[in-house]
This record gives sequence, structure tokens and C-alpha cells, in this order.
Amino acid sequence: MAGRTVRDERALATREAILATAERLFAERGVYVVSNRQVSEAAGQGNNAAVGYHFGTKADLVRAIVRKHAQQVERGRERLLREIGDSTDVRDWVACLVRPVLEHLAELDGPTWYARFCAQVLTDPALHEIVAEESLASPALRHTLDGFNRCLPELPLEVRVERGDMARNLIVHMCAERERALAENTATPRSSWHDAATGLIDGIVGLWLAPVTR
Repeated sequence: MAGRTVRDERALATREAILATAERLFAERGVYVVSNRQVSEAAGQGNNAAVGYHFGTKADLVRAIVRKHAQQVERGRERLLREIGDSTDVRDWVACLVRPVLEHLAELDGPTWYARFCAQVLTDPALHEIVAEESLASPALRHTLDGFNRCLPELPLEVRVERGDMARNLIVHMCAERERALAENTATPRSSWHDAATGLIDGIVGLWLAPVTR
């Protein structure tokens, strides 16, 4: 970018190194097990307060990691929304929820850590709230959820809440398990992230359209 100084470039490189390192360490060990000092050291920063200087609190660092990836996912979701238009097929809207996430994971240089990072973050209520806030700031996601809800059959509120939790856990943890298997070079049920998305979409559509036992 024109006008960017050497100092600006250095600060940007430092931020990127911290983000990448924190994402990996949080994915491997859990968010609260890893200190800001450990992130700074692993990112090659001589100043152990580098995380606090560039990002603030650990919650701020988590938010920054989520935002970095959300921009790419948002673009993929916008593209799918243009393709499906005003579809009344639940599967189309589930695909808009699932495919952009897995496409993003496929595009990252391996080994990737973001799916496992998300799985760790979502185990903590406070951090989960950060992810929810960042997600719902996405116009494309809000559009997708509106379209999805219009196509669903009528379900009791408690069933909607329950199945929403089930679907979210499926997306997060199936992605994390696949990412872990790829990192460890072990077999996966599907040969690609694209095919994994297809299987996940099938499962989530079945979940939402399943009968309700009363």
C-alpha cells in the first residue's frame, strides 16, 4: 500500500506472526492453557508483551483470529448466495452455511489449524460469545439464516434450538477431526474438503428434516 513505512510493514508482519502462532498453539493446547507470553516467544518476539501491545487481551486476540478467517468465508458465502437466489430448498441454504467454511479450509496452506482452533474456542462460553458476535456481524450469514429459516418445516422452539446446537457441533467438530487427520496423515472418510462438505450437508439436512417424536 502506498505510503506504508518500514515500521508499518514490520508491525504488520509481527501481527501476522502472532496471529498464526496463537492459532496453532490454541488449536493444539487450548486457549487458556497458553499464555500471551508463550505466544510471543513462539512467534519469535523478543518482547514478551508483544501480544498485549498489538492485540490487547486474550479475548481480543481470539477475535482477531476469527476476523482474519471470516473475511474469506464471507466472500465464498456471498458467491453461493448469488447462485441460489430465492431458493426454497433447505439443502441450498445448508450448503451456504457449510461450503464456504470448508472451501476456506481447503484453500489454506497445510497443515491448517483453524478448524481445531474453533473447536477449542467453542468449549468456552465467553469465547463462544465472541465467535457468535463476529459471525452474526456477517450480512451474508444473516441472509443465509433468514433464507434457511423460511424453508424449514414448522418445529417446536425447543427442537429448533436443540437441532441448531447439533448442527453447529457437527460443522465445527467434523471439520476439526478432518483437519487433525490430515495433519497426522491418517485416513479420512472423504477424499477432499469438497466431498467432506457434501457429506456434512447431507447429514445436516437430514437432521433438520427428521421427524419429531412427541
